[in-house]
Amino acid sequence: QIVDAAVELLSRQGYYRTTIQQVAKRAGISAGLIYHYARTKEDVLLLALLSVLDTYRAEIPDALKGVTDPLERFRTALSAFCHIVAARLDATVLAYRSTKTLPPPQRALIKQSEIETNEIIADIIRDCIKSKLFRDVDVDLITYQFVMYVHMWALKHWHFKSRFTVDAYIDAGYDFFVHALATPKGLKHYQDITAARRSDPAPTVGVTIA
Repeated sequence: QIVDAAVELLSRQGYYRTTIQQVAKRAGISAGLIYHYARTKEDVLLLALLSVLDTYRAEIPDALKGVTDPLERFRTALSAFCHIVAARLDATVLAYRSTKTLPPPQRALIKQSEIETNEIIADIIRDCIKSKLFRDVDVDLITYQFVMYVHMWALKHWHFKSRFTVDAYIDAGYDFFVHALATPKGLKHYQDITAARRSDPAPTVGVTIA
């Protein structure tokens, strides 16, 4: 309740215009109860930002369960990440706008949580490279390109919402990244699993890499 109310008010009003009392009223609880969980307004902001990062770390691995094909894992992670951001647009934008408001120790917590989430994506990219589906690229750089593409759905939602559904945005991103990164073997595999998906909408996790 506290996190949801904080995200709504901080996103709409900004950090400096939002008070603990307003968050408490919106959450339907007393201000004293908020202080049981957070000592300061900075702590409330931290809880709000960590909540969305914790969602990434929980839901992306959950979506990947049972998916073994490296390219399918890449697409599954992209899809799960985008759907989380789509469901929490305000929280994603808030993270970009307000993280700098936090004191250095709390910013460090946000950065560490981001690094842990990004490592999930980095591992998938490494698997694609190891399987000779992707070229030998700078994994850290591509990971952040991946994350920025996902976050752009929230940051530029005013523009993209008139052009794409979230699933169409995912498909466009998947196609873009594969064509930018794939080896000839990877491109053929991508074409095979894309054709298989079009003929059978069921997951293609069992596709064999030639």
